[in-house]
Amino acid sequence: MMRLSALPSFLVGLRVGIAPLLVWDALDHGTTAWFLTGYMIAVLSDISDGIIARRLGVSTVQLRQADSWADMTLYFCVALSTWLIYPAVITDFAIPLGVAIAAQLALFATSLIKFGQLPSFHTFTAKAWGITLLIATIGLFGFGYAPTLWLAIAFCVLNSVEEIVMTLVLPEWQHDVLSLVHALKLRDIAKG
Repeated sequence: MMRLSALPSFLVGLRVGIAPLLVWDALDHGTTAWFLTGYMIAVLSDISDGIIARRLGVSTVQLRQADSWADMTLYFCVALSTWLIYPAVITDFAIPLGVAIAAQLALFATSLIKFGQLPSFHTFTAKAWGITLLIATIGLFGFGYAPTLWLAIAFCVLNSVEEIVMTLVLPEWQHDVLSLVHALKLRDIAKG
């Protein structure tokens, strides 16, 4: 029987396990009810793992970093599924998607250069980006509707810019820093 304290880790692992199944489902070039069901379960695991970890007092650096990797895995698999089922959407949004990817790569590079590891902030803008990704994914895979992708791209860029500035502001690597305002407070505390 699983200990309650292991539930957040299980939820992170569940998301990683579901991600490639979404691609597998997309390989037949059509979506099924399972795709959206699996995706929704993955999103619910993403929402709840951090909340449960904080309430149980088990929100460790390793768990929060694993959560970030699980998110990247899930959305890479959603992007690959999009390419398999809706390649025209990827082509139509090539430039804005390229900008979003470049913004994320700039964030990763900034964090790697300054701290030697990837960011794991879990900011409010990241949560907003996650909600817009949810809307865009349901719109596309549930209804064949792509324009909501613009909102997800905009929040990706906004989140990337905020987290780059946060990385530059913070004197040392931190996880679970909710916003630039929080990062500035942490910087001021570190200065004494």
